[in-house]
Amino acid sequence: MNNVSLVGRLTKDVDLRYTTKKVMAVGSFVLAVDRDIKKVSKDKTTDFITIVTWGKTAEFASKYFAKGNRIALQGSIHTRMWEDDQKNKHYVTEVVANRVFFADAKQKGLDVDDCQEEDANENDYEEITEEETESAM
Repeated sequence: MNNVSLVGRLTKDVDLRYTTKKVMAVGSFVLAVDRDIKKVSKDKTTDFITIVTWGKTAEFASKYFAKGNRIALQGSIHTRMWEDDQKNKHYVTEVVANRVFFADAKQKGLDVDDCQEEDANENDYEEITEEETESAM
């Protein structure tokens, strides 16, 4: 079973792009997540995790989330490999979020009814090529 649930803060605004021919939205951002375990010095340790969202979830995140917002998400861990021009292989591990939520208190001027969480279903999308995925990132 590959399930991930995270709560953290966005390190910058969501980067929204589209696959070739605007087939599908792809959103990416980094989530700063504090660890529960504290060192002897009692300083907190933070992990910076790359998050990718697709389709309506990406558009929702881009529209409503901003740098510093505390959000929660559910998804799965994905790894992929790509090769650069010099034939060097690069491996990437990221969380693909299919559900995103606000985790902050209600923001001024933002009505919760206007921006409910989005739920993406993998079956809602058509298959895209690896080249389209790499060009969107």
